[in-house]
This record gives sequence, C-alpha cells and structure tokens, in this order.
Amino acid sequence: MMAKPASTDQISRPELRKDEGNRTFTMRELLSELKNDEDDVGSRNSQESTHQQSYQNNAAMELINSVTGADDEGRSRQRILVYAARRYATALQRNPEDYDALYNWALVLQESADNVSPDSTSPSKDALLEEACKKYDEATRLCATLHDAFYNWAIAISDRAKMRGRTKEAEELWEQATKNYEKAVQLNWNSPQELSAIVPAREKQKIVRTAISKFRAAIQLQFDFHRAIYNLGTVLYGLAEDTSRTGSSTNAKEVTPNELYSQSAIYIAAAHALKPNYSVYSSALRLVRSMLPLPHLKDGYLTAPPVGNTTAPHSDWKRTKFFLNHEALQQVIRIEQKQVSRSLSGRTSDVANMDKMAIRVDIPDIVSVSACADLTLPPGAGLCIDTTHGPVFLVADSWESLDGWLDAIRLVYTIYARGRTDVLAGIITA
Repeated sequence: MMAKPASTDQISRPELRKDEGNRTFTMRELLSELKNDEDDVGSRNSQESTHQQSYQNNAAMELINSVTGADDEGRSRQRILVYAARRYATALQRNPEDYDALYNWALVLQESADNVSPDSTSPSKDALLEEACKKYDEATRLCATLHDAFYNWAIAISDRAKMRGRTKEAEELWEQATKNYEKAVQLNWNSPQELSAIVPAREKQKIVRTAISKFRAAIQLQFDFHRAIYNLGTVLYGLAEDTSRTGSSTNAKEVTPNELYSQSAIYIAAAHALKPNYSVYSSALRLVRSMLPLPHLKDGYLTAPPVGNTTAPHSDWKRTKFFLNHEALQQVIRIEQKQVSRSLSGRTSDVANMDKMAIRVDIPDIVSVSACADLTLPPGAGLCIDTTHGPVFLVADSWESLDGWLDAIRLVYTIYARGRTDVLAGIITA
C-alpha cells in the first residue's frame, strides 16, 4: 500500500537544523546527485568499497542490498534506494543521533518493501518493514515531534498486520498502528493523511470507531476542514461495505449498512460543496449521491414538542420525521396519513397553512448547534439549536443518531457561511 506522504521522487521534507557537517540529504538531492555523478561512478566505487564491509555488517543494508526488483523499473528504483541508504548510513556513522537520517532511512526500507513481491522469502517484505519500524522507533525517540515518522510508522505496522490475516498478532499490530496514528494527529492534527489508509474498516470495527470519533473531533475544531470531512465519509463507506458483506449488524440498535452509506454520502457531499474543484471529491460524490435521501441531504426521526411550547409535558412530545436540505431543518406533518407535499426544488409547500404547525429552522437563522442534557426534556439525546428567534429543542433516538444530526446541521450551516449553498443545492436537487 502506497499511502505514505512521500516517495523516492518527492521526499523533500524541510531539513531539521543540526551541525552542518552532519547535514542529512533529501531524496531529491540524492536523485539529482546520482544523475550528475553517473560519469564518476568508477572513481567513487573505489572509495565506497572501503565502507562496504561496514554496510554489509548492518542488517538493514543487507536487506536493502538483497532486493532486486521485479522488472527494469523496479531494479532502477532499487538502485536509487540502495544509493540513498548508503548515504544515510554514512550520515549516521558520523552522527548516530541524526534522527532525520534515521527517518529517511526508514522511508527507504519502506519503499524497498514495496519492490518485493508478496511471496518472496529472501528478503521478505515483512523483514524490510520490521527494520523500517525499528528506524522509525529510533528516530522518534531522538525527536519526539516527528509527526511524519509516526504516520509512516503506522503505515508500516499496518502493512505487517495485513500479512497476518485475522490473528491475535495482527490485532496487536493494528492497535500499535492506531496508537502511532493518534500520536501523529496529536502532533499535527491538520495533517491531510487519511486514516483509512492505515486502518481499513474491514479489519477491525473497534479501530474504525476510534477513527470516526477522531475525525469528528477534528471537524468540531474546524467545521470547514474538508479533508477530515471527506475522510470521515470514506471511513463510513468502508464500514458500510464491511457491515453489508459480513452481516454483522444484527442488533436492532446498531446502524444498518444503508444508514452508514447515507451518512457517508452526507460527508462526501459536504466536502464537495466546500471544495467543488477537487476531482477526488467529485468522483466520490458520483459514487454515493444516490445514497442520499434526495431531494434532501438527511432525513430521520426526532422527538419534538408542540410548536412554540418547549416546556410541554413529556407526553405531548411526539416522535416525527424531519428532513434537512440546503435551506432548513423541517418537520414533516402528516394529515390523514398524507404527508405534506414537497416540490421538486426541495421546498415544503404550504398545504392548508400547515407550515405554522410544523417546526422549521432556516439555516441562516442558526446561531449554534449543540448536544444538551436538560431535565425538562424527555429522556434521550437532547439537541439544542439556538437561533435568532430563540432556542429549538429536539431529542434524537440515540446519542449516535444525535452525532449524525449535529454534524449534518453544522455542515449545512458552514456551507452557507462559506457562500456554497448553491453547490449543495445542485447536489441534492439536480
């Protein structure tokens, strides 16, 4: 899996200041130097031969030297990686505490593992990844703020876990990968890296639940954090696929695959509305748009009081259907088992003046949205929407359901505040 944020042709992370005599070379510099020095390879070989024995005594160098590559492109790529590894090894001989060299050497080992076929035994992909993990471990011990190292370390561990299937050892590796990703997020929460690249939903639902909570936390810190919004959508989609395939949602209280697909579509649609020019968002939206409750973004049930009477007895609160679109959160009122009609634009039509009997919260009127716990509310997950006309109180069916409503309303308001309402309207009404 090539989910690392850097590769052999683009690793150009800023140099961390050290003694100039021990400066760490970036991969781009190495590539350039290798190209420029091709005519001098013969003279350099004699100098490098004096160090060859020390390289061979190093387990990491022995592993890298034994990788050949499956084709001409792989062999050419591996020659560059070997050259890079030797330079990093030399830098570490001069300064064993050069954590930047350790980090880059770990990347080389990780890239080399991608050059090894899965059925190879000498060297094995797992052995290269294990050695890369050791280098990441050393680098982060020397510099505990290398968030890129923690991220790529998590990638390497998860690749090792995949090779072990559904075993106890694999489960332990997944947990290690998650911890390292958490550390990477703590150090750089605005990182664009995708958690789904580290922990696929099909491997462990417990880990995926952790991923969902962390993406939600990131979105709450910055409501227009479109990368986190999109990534949450992809994680939910993966969870839906896994749940649908395994049929694990047997408990009536658990979220069904269709609900997960719909949730996924909401986040992907919101990400596209915020960044309509991102082709990856557009492609994903084409896949999931049909999973939305069109012509709405979200619908479902909330328990609501009579209109204008938030202090009504609990017995007067009714569980009724609501829908959310680009204009408002609207309660659906049924009369003689006939639902209030809606136009193709998504607007609720005024039938027998029933709008006055339904709760409606216009998006521009929203001041804040939050969970609430109040003894005056019926038991359940309380939702408070503070508006310019006063607060509106509702109760969701569960706390998990409440999270979905909170996110959806906040996202629609954020899209409105960013001047992208027309994009969202086009998604759900086109």
